[in-house]
Amino acid sequence: MIEILNPAQLARARETGALVAGILQGLKDRVTVGTNLLDVDRWTKTMIAEAGATSCYVDYAPSFGQGPFGHYICTSVNDAVLHGRPHDYRIADGDLVSLDLAVILGGVAADAAISFVVGERRDPESLALIEVTEHALAAAIAAARPGARIGDLSHAIGTVLGEAGYRVNTDYGGHGIGSTMHQDPHIPNTGRPGRGFTLRPGLLLALEPWVMADTARLVTDADGWTLRSATGCRTAHTEHTIAVTDDGAEILTA
Repeated sequence: MIEILNPAQLARARETGALVAGILQGLKDRVTVGTNLLDVDRWTKTMIAEAGATSCYVDYAPSFGQGPFGHYICTSVNDAVLHGRPHDYRIADGDLVSLDLAVILGGVAADAAISFVVGERRDPESLALIEVTEHALAAAIAAARPGARIGDLSHAIGTVLGEAGYRVNTDYGGHGIGSTMHQDPHIPNTGRPGRGFTLRPGLLLALEPWVMADTARLVTDADGWTLRSATGCRTAHTEHTIAVTDDGAEILTA
């Protein structure tokens, strides 16, 4: 299913996007060395409830997962990159943390992710991983405009990641979003320009470049959810929900 939002729905999408961005920023400001991932999940649950919103994750049970996710946010640390299930772990100095959040407010969903290093230890590899995902995301957003194709966005992401020397996994990528969290079209993190669905105003897309330092292969934890680099290398993930407009793209989760 691909939804095209009308102006009233787009106004609600802006509210949802602002909520997601606010929660993620609040969590980033609050997370310190020693913070337990289960506390991050509890804080998220409280903020979602206080806003009158609904989590997209608690009851989420896709074919690739192991039962309902059962938590309110994805917390991925170091070699974990996607779908990190919160567990009893205290963040250490220098940990690279990725937080991925999706909620529904007013019948419209928004989805975003941030990666950051906690504490005083800031190794160059972690910072480079974060920076390249942010640059790749900016390139995809710049390519998003009416008449562009999904392949143009994928190509923009893949070009930035590839030129920086990273291998790209296409098992998971961006996606359409609207009244539900995951919709068509799928947006791989590399691709050929001029291919795929044609963008038009009112289309919402969640763009999410992610990389692993020295591999493109993932392994799944025993929890059935958390995806890690196969080599144990560090990872990073950055995501925004955007709306295609008459003039280009509007970032809803800035």
